Amino acid sequence: MSVRFPLIALLLAVALLAAISQQTSFFNSRTASAPPLIQQTAAPVAQASAAPVTEFAQLSERLSEPGGYFDTDNLISNESSYLHVMGKLRQMQLAGGAYLGVGPDQNFSYIAQLRPRVAFIVDIRRDNLLQHLWFKALFEMSRNRLEYLCLILGKPLPANPKQWDQRSIQQLTEYADTTPPKRELFEAAARTIRAKVITYGLKLKPEELDTIRRIHEQFFSAGLGLRFTSHGRGPRPYYPTWRDLLLEKDLTGRQTAYLAAEADFQFLKTMQEQNRIIPVVGNLAGDHALKAIAQLLAERKEKVTAFYTSNVEYYLMHDDSFDRFAENVKRLPREPQSVIIRSYFGNTWGASLSQSVPGYYSTQLLQTMESFVREYTSGGLRSYSDLISKQALDLK
Repeated sequence: MSVRFPLIALLLAVALLAAISQQTSFFNSRTASAPPLIQQTAAPVAQASAAPVTEFAQLSERLSEPGGYFDTDNLISNESSYLHVMGKLRQMQLAGGAYLGVGPDQNFSYIAQLRPRVAFIVDIRRDNLLQHLWFKALFEMSRNRLEYLCLILGKPLPANPKQWDQRSIQQLTEYADTTPPKRELFEAAARTIRAKVITYGLKLKPEELDTIRRIHEQFFSAGLGLRFTSHGRGPRPYYPTWRDLLLEKDLTGRQTAYLAAEADFQFLKTMQEQNRIIPVVGNLAGDHALKAIAQLLAERKEKVTAFYTSNVEYYLMHDDSFDRFAENVKRLPREPQSVIIRSYFGNTWGASLSQSVPGYYSTQLLQTMESFVREYTSGGLRSYSDLISKQALDLK
């Protein structure tokens, strides 16, 4: 006994020191094979040390503003063209750095393409933050793409789920479509998600945990046929289903949604497990969130690679807060090729854009952040028409 106890104590001490060494800030981590996070690099995020979940919660709350109202549920995107920028992003060889975006899971497709070191999802709706906590739990619980879909949709896994890693997204959606859902599987997943979200350490009210369950319930009830909805208005016939979005292709004919390839899903899973996708509540024209992110990135010598704004700028133009947004963008550290990814909806302002694709009501646009700042500073962005028609990159 006098020999074994000291040995056990020594092993416990070594394990404790190893655990402590992992609890380093992801803004200061070092590894033998990877540079610090806050540095412009395309190195896979999996090479860096994980951020402690306490820092994830602290950052999310410190960077956030009070939530605001928007009259849509935004459970999924209504931008069927959202992947049309992917070929140009590959051509520009954009990778690494920091990613900023708004909205739900379309961000994951951009993140999987760009392989950033850190991502901030900034949205005026607090429900969007809650949905991203739900996504985080799902990624962490899922061993692969098929299990991710089954947990969301209440579907039983097949006997050999690992063998599905090499299957196409069409095969995964076909399995989800043809396999009956089970309420007991949904209930079990919902309980596990609730318990997991609580461990993230954000200050959540009981009704916010109920909101996370409600979000899950809507995916379970509608399945892959779920559509974007607006409060008080029915879904537009041109809004894509979740199935449509997952099966969508970019302009080169490649399927580049985040569930199209197992490697992309595993990259995102690692980012979530390492607490590197940080949801933030904030108005893009507000006084705190973007400014605080800009200051944080500047302090750590990080640059924004891409900023996905959807069509938020349309609303900012409408309520006369666009100038505040533009000033916030000016503060963000950037490279000459850093881009803004924006969405335009066809009938607005009657504009005809060369980037529009027949059969798509929405159009994706790319503009470098530098040209945006230059146009704004020179007084060239007086209207929404100016914004969507000037300096847009050719996607074809």
